[in-house]
Amino acid sequence: MAEEVSEADAANRLMRLAKEIARHDRLYHDRDAPEISDADYDTLVRENRELEARFPHLVRPDSPSTRLGAAPSGVLAKVAHARPMLSLENAFSEEEVREFMRRVRRFLSLAAEETVAVTAEPKIDGLSCLLRYERGALVLAATRGDGAVGEDVTPNARTIPDIPQQIAAAPDVLEVRGEIYMSKQNFAALNQRQEASGGKVFANPRNAAAGSLRQKDPAVTAERPVRFYAHGWGELSQPLGATQADAMARIQSFGLPIAAMFRRCETVDAMLDHYRAIEHARADLPFDIDGVVYKVDRLDWQERLGQVARAPRWALAHKFPAEKAETTLEAIDIQVGRTGKLTPVGRLKPVGVGGVIVANATLHNRDEIARLGLRVGDRVRIQRAGDVIPQVVENLTRDEPRAPYMFPGHCPQCGSEAAAEEGEVDVRCTGGLICPAQRIERLKHFVSRGALDIEGLGQKTILEFAQVGWLQSPADIFRLHRHRTALLGREGWKEKSAHNLLAAIEAKRELDPARLLFGLGIRHVGIVTAKDLLRCFGTVEALRQAATRENGRAELSGVEGVGPVVAEALVDFFHEPHNREALHDLLSEVRPQPFTSAVRETEWTGKTIVFTGSLQTMSRDEAKAQAERLGARTAGSVSARTDLVVAGPGAGSKLKKAETLGVPVIGEGEWARIVADA
Repeated sequence: MAEEVSEADAANRLMRLAKEIARHDRLYHDRDAPEISDADYDTLVRENRELEARFPHLVRPDSPSTRLGAAPSGVLAKVAHARPMLSLENAFSEEEVREFMRRVRRFLSLAAEETVAVTAEPKIDGLSCLLRYERGALVLAATRGDGAVGEDVTPNARTIPDIPQQIAAAPDVLEVRGEIYMSKQNFAALNQRQEASGGKVFANPRNAAAGSLRQKDPAVTAERPVRFYAHGWGELSQPLGATQADAMARIQSFGLPIAAMFRRCETVDAMLDHYRAIEHARADLPFDIDGVVYKVDRLDWQERLGQVARAPRWALAHKFPAEKAETTLEAIDIQVGRTGKLTPVGRLKPVGVGGVIVANATLHNRDEIARLGLRVGDRVRIQRAGDVIPQVVENLTRDEPRAPYMFPGHCPQCGSEAAAEEGEVDVRCTGGLICPAQRIERLKHFVSRGALDIEGLGQKTILEFAQVGWLQSPADIFRLHRHRTALLGREGWKEKSAHNLLAAIEAKRELDPARLLFGLGIRHVGIVTAKDLLRCFGTVEALRQAATRENGRAELSGVEGVGPVVAEALVDFFHEPHNREALHDLLSEVRPQPFTSAVRETEWTGKTIVFTGSLQTMSRDEAKAQAERLGARTAGSVSARTDLVVAGPGAGSKLKKAETLGVPVIGEGEWARIVADA
C-alpha cells in the first residue's frame, strides 16, 4: 500500500508509473492496441493516485493524474477541444459510492432531507468522441485524444448510421459527447472477415471500434459495423435543460441514441440497485461495459461542484469487481517501515490473476490477520480490485486444525518492543533511530526528492556510510566532509564522484524549512502539512517551542490542515529527548531559509481567514476552496494572526474573540462580493 512505501521508493515508483501509464495510454488511445486489461490499467492509475496522495510533493510534471488519454500522433488532423474532455474518478465498492454522495452533500452544504438525485447509466467500453453541430449541421467529429486535443474524424463519423448529419431545433452550437462502440456480435463477425482476408484481427470490440473510426479512408469506416451513443455534451450556445436527465432527453429527441438503461435515482440505495441490475444484465448486453457512471442530476449543482485535477466532483465511475484467484499462503514476513510500522506481507504460491502472476499480498496489520484467522498453510482467495498490491479477502481453510500465527511482540530488526498505540491497529517498533530499519529508512527519507533532495546520496550510499559508522543521524550527512580522505580510499569512489557528492551536500545547508520539517519523518506530517505549520509558526524552532508548551496540543490543533491527530504526533515527537537532540544537532549544521508561500499572488495572498457560524449559501468546504483560490489560507480558530473573520448566523466564541482582538468581521454576502470581484 502507498503508506508502506518509503520516500525514495515512492519517487522511483511514480517515475516508473508515469512512463508505464503513458505507454499504455498511447497503446490504448493512439494505436488502439492495449496490452493490458482495463482492470489492470485501473490498478496502475489507482496506485499512482494513492502514492501521490501519500506523497503530494512527489507529483511529477508528467503525472498521469494531470493528463487525459494520450496526445494524438497519427495521420489524422489534430483539433483542439472547445472544452476539455475530462476523465472520471473511479469507485470499486458500495462504501466508496456512499462516500462520494456524502462529499457532494458536504460540499453543497445540503440538509439531510434534501434529495440529491443522480443519473446512472452503463459505462460502455468504447472510444470517446465528440460531435459538433453548428446551426443544426454536423461540422466536426473528434476523438478525445489527451483531453485537450483530439483527432478530426469528421468524414469517418458521417458514415455511422447513429449520427445524424442535420438536427432540427438544436442550439446554434451543440457539442454532443459519447462513445463509438461495436457490438459483440458485430465484433465477432468482423474478426472472422478479417481473418479470412488476412487482415488485422482485433483483440476486443473497443479496439475494433477505435481502429475503424480512426481510418485515413472513410470508406473503410463505412464498411465497419460501428455505433454511437451519447452520454453528455461539451460547448453549448444555450442550455439543454436544468438537469442531466432533461438534457439527455433533449439530446435523444435530436435523434441521437442514449443508453437504454439510463435511469434517474433519488437515493443511494436506488443507485446501487441499478448498478446491480446493470451488472446482472452485463453478460447479456450487446456491447461491453466495465461499470456504471453516476452524475449529479441538477446542472446548477454540477457547476458549483466544479472539478479537481482532471475529473469533475459531480460524477463517478463505479467499476465492476476485478478477478479473484485461490492459492496457498506459504509464509508471513514482517517488514519494518520508516516510521517503525510492522507490516505483515503474505508470501503466496504464485498464481495468475487477470493475466499477472502474483506471489505476494498485503495482510495490512495484526488485526486483519486475526480477522481472517490466517495461518501459514491456509488456502486463501486474493483479489487485485484496484489495490496497489493484491490483498487476501478470504481464508478458505480457517476451520482446519493448524497452529495459530503469533504476531511478533518485538521488532525483528532490533529486538525492541513492538506495540500499538491506544486506538490504533498498527504495531510499531519503539526503537526509533536505534532500529537499523528505521535509521536507514529515516535517512533515505531525509535526503529523498521531496525532502532535501541530495543528488548522489541514494540508498546504496546511505547503507555503505551507515555500515562504516559515518551516518547515524541527519546531522551526520553534513559532517561527511570530515571523511573525505577515507572516502577516496573506498572502492568505487574517485575524486570527481566524492567532490560532486560533498558539493551537493554543501549546497543544501541553506535549505527550505518546509523540506527540513518534512524530512524529519514525523508521523502524519507531509509536505503540505509542513507548509501549513511553517506558514503559521515561521520556523521549525518556533514549532518545536509550541509543541513543547503546556497547551501545545490545542495550539497546534488550531492550525488549518493539522487537527488533533497531527498535533498529537508533533507533541509526541518533540517530547522525546533524542528527537530534540537530533534536531538541535541538525540545526547546528544547517541554516534554514525564511519560509515563503508559493500561493497565487492576490491582495489575499498569505492572509488568514476564519469562517464561523452557519453559512447559508455554501458549505464550509466550498468557502475554504474559494479562499484558497484567492491565495489565502483558512484557519480553524481566531488568533492575533487572523486577518479576516467571515461570520454566519450562530457565530459564537470565535466571533467574540475576533471582536476582542480587533479582527475585521464581515458577513457571508460581503464575502461573496469579495470572491466575485477578485
